[in-house]
Amino acid sequence: MSLFKRKPKRTSGSASLTPWERYQQDAADNAATEKKRHFSWSGKRIRIGDKLPRLKSQRRRLVVKRAALLIGAFTVGLLIAAYFISPLSHIQRVTIRGTQQLSTAQVQTATRIRPGEALWAVIGHDRQISHRAQRANPQIERVETRLVGVNQVRVTVKEIRIAGYLTTGNSYQRVLENGVIMPQRFSQPSGGSPIYAHFKSGQRLQTMIKQYAKLPAKVKHAISEIKFAPNQANPERVHLYMNDGNEVYATISTFASKMTYYPGIVAKMDAKGIVNLEVGAYSVPFKSQNN
Repeated sequence: MSLFKRKPKRTSGSASLTPWERYQQDAADNAATEKKRHFSWSGKRIRIGDKLPRLKSQRRRLVVKRAALLIGAFTVGLLIAAYFISPLSHIQRVTIRGTQQLSTAQVQTATRIRPGEALWAVIGHDRQISHRAQRANPQIERVETRLVGVNQVRVTVKEIRIAGYLTTGNSYQRVLENGVIMPQRFSQPSGGSPIYAHFKSGQRLQTMIKQYAKLPAKVKHAISEIKFAPNQANPERVHLYMNDGNEVYATISTFASKMTYYPGIVAKMDAKGIVNLEVGAYSVPFKSQNN
């Protein structure tokens, strides 16, 4: 009789398993179920091998997109650099418009806009250019720039008109319609602007210039000289010498409104004489004045 008993043969059924073997089998089954659930989506089973081609395609598109952005940015930067280096970014021609009393050379000197200047330093900088031009030439009120074609600039100038020349000793200074007295001195006045004489008060002169600026161009061009000639009856009296040979007496504060009647009064005069606009509006021939 053998000392060791032969172990009974196990069957394939779960009933023949020991409690420990049954525990291990249940654990293996749970692990397999959890693995299947991890690789499933929307109730469909997805294998890792099925996702790899899609991931590679997405990565390839992302790389191509980034490369296209880098190449595009580099190309744009290269084109911009080439433009600034090329002659296209510099002014080829400057056209001046709006000038009546200023010359093209004076405007170019004041604005510093000349052929060869960079376009980016001119276009869009009207305010800075206007301030610079005003400091260089007070007769310039405003400057507007506009790009014409590829590299041509049109400069439009708004001038402050000349109101006349102020006598200062043996020389003359140009006076603008905004009351600014230009520093340059001239030995002789030029143009058809009147001469201002005997104005000792700056305020009187400023008021007189403002009144003159309101006149129509036809009346402005008819005046040769304006003298400040006050008397006891009228401390604002001015004496005018006209280009047609007549003389006018008027008051500074009402000068603009009264001088508009001058062409109509002269048309009714039979001879040269004096037109008085201080109180009313009448004319007297020089002959009757002498008598």
